[in-house]
Amino acid sequence: MSNPLQIGLLVFPHVTQLDLTGPAQVFSSLPNVAVHLVWKRIEAVPSDSVITLTPTTTMADCPQLDVICVPGGFGTDELMLDEEVLEFLRKQEKGAKYITSVCTGSLVLGAAGLLKGYEAATHWSAVDALPFFGATVSRQRVCVDRNRITGGGITAGIDFALTLVSMLIDRQAAEMIQLRMEYNPAPPFNAGSPETAPTEVLAAMKERVAPAQARRLEFVRRAVGTSI
Repeated sequence: MSNPLQIGLLVFPHVTQLDLTGPAQVFSSLPNVAVHLVWKRIEAVPSDSVITLTPTTTMADCPQLDVICVPGGFGTDELMLDEEVLEFLRKQEKGAKYITSVCTGSLVLGAAGLLKGYEAATHWSAVDALPFFGATVSRQRVCVDRNRITGGGITAGIDFALTLVSMLIDRQAAEMIQLRMEYNPAPPFNAGSPETAPTEVLAAMKERVAPAQARRLEFVRRAVGTSI
């Protein structure tokens, strides 16, 4: 049997757990794969919900990965300025087949200098941040640009992971995982993107996220000033 595929997902304080657990569920369905949850220390990490996540390996002990994935969440603001994390991503990029992200995880890839000249997706509330890192904004749910694969916000992580499986193995493998997961979305409302949400819903949500957007852009400006 060939060596297992090495897939690593970054864990960090205040990660959006579905950004991570959606893709992790897909990847863990593959045969002959090692899925790693990577952080600085082996200790419980709080997500942005009630769920706590436990890393399986440290950045220092992490093997060379075939796929490195950075999920999103409020914690990505601090990660954009975390040189230990950024250096880990740069080191892994040299040997990885695919450099990937979900949601605002793409901003961390950008802060590491790994999206310059690439098209990339992110959460709809963060699209203004990507150009600071030399990336072109994509509003696709999953954006594939050479070996950079970036997913949109949160639930797009499942679509991203299935897309990547189709590239790593084949379409049938991805479809079998989709069937096993009974991933057959039929949302009760058509409010899942700014393009389709009712006007009043979009206005209310924009008002709610405005402080977080302003905070994020301040971290982006600091990251650009120090790392690119």
